[in-house]
Amino acid sequence: MAGEAEAPRRAYGAPPRATHAPPRPRLEPVDREKVSLFLFSIFRIGSHHFNEDFAVRGKEPRDEVQIYTWKDATLRELTDLVKEVAPEARRRNAKLSFALVYPDRHGRFVLREVGKTFSFGNRRLDDSLALGELGFQIGDYLDVAII
Repeated sequence: MAGEAEAPRRAYGAPPRATHAPPRPRLEPVDREKVSLFLFSIFRIGSHHFNEDFAVRGKEPRDEVQIYTWKDATLRELTDLVKEVAPEARRRNAKLSFALVYPDRHGRFVLREVGKTFSFGNRRLDDSLALGELGFQIGDYLDVAII
């Protein structure tokens, strides 16, 4: 139409480029001198447990290790703690896969994989992700598969 300004066109009709993804909201740091969180951690060498392994309260998998940590603990910190108690995690090529286990709204347990790390942090995967950022809540289990 006459008199209307035409919008500038992109070269060759290319769609606009996406900008970087918005930064992840950072978790408020926990005052580790005052606040502590009890984390009940479960391991398995090879693969994660099945949802049914957590179905009956008191009959959870026996291969457990209890770790004290905070909601702002990263997967790298947890990897280092696991390496202290599980020799399999100290292998040079070991990979650790973390999954949250929690009840859904129907009371059935759900296992949701949330990140992976290498035993030795030379290749960064999800090292910097904190438990709180992953949706961890007090009362959840953390299932760690050592692959």
